[in-house]
Amino acid sequence: MTALTLDSLDLAALLCSKVCHDVINPVGAISIGLEMLDDNPDEETRTAALELVAKSAKSASAKLEYHRLAFGAAGSAGAAIDTGTAEAVARGLFADDKTSLVWLAERVLMPKNKVKLLLNLCLIAASAIPRGGEIQVAITGPAETPVFGVRSKGIYCRLAQTIPALVAGEPETGSVDAHGIQAFYTGLVARACAMAVKIQAQDGAIVIDATPQAA
Repeated sequence: MTALTLDSLDLAALLCSKVCHDVINPVGAISIGLEMLDDNPDEETRTAALELVAKSAKSASAKLEYHRLAFGAAGSAGAAIDTGTAEAVARGLFADDKTSLVWLAERVLMPKNKVKLLLNLCLIAASAIPRGGEIQVAITGPAETPVFGVRSKGIYCRLAQTIPALVAGEPETGSVDAHGIQAFYTGLVARACAMAVKIQAQDGAIVIDATPQAA
């Protein structure tokens, strides 16, 4: 299948749509909570409204911090990113009452595109467990040529069948929309940093491996 080449403006527009889609729900919930407070509610309703605002603000902030690192510039060209920062934003996004994050990696400075790849692989893993579960992240090897292993397991663990082709840059439909842009972008980042990504279902889990490509 022929690899899809996406215009840079279309790529930017689709990624912006993806970020807005992910953030609109918690931002909308904040608005609802504030409207409840404006209605001069009783103490019980007021408490519920404040809890909704606080929870939604935390969720929106976590999503923005994660997306800034996974999709954004994150420093100047050639910059390195502390994997401890990647772990922190991942815990902010994934570690909640439904999902646990197991991070198996030492804290090191790593080329930013490789960190962006890792965070995008985590998003793919999380998409397979919408009802919650466990995401395990492992980094082995030297910082310049790391090997990533991301595994997710949970209730009804299932990966959309379109994702491997999107990561490979060869969507079955020959096009990509806002729903598939994150997986497509993951493949672009992987190829930019010369890493090969393999995604498979294994023992009721989704297993994603990213390894340096041979020269």
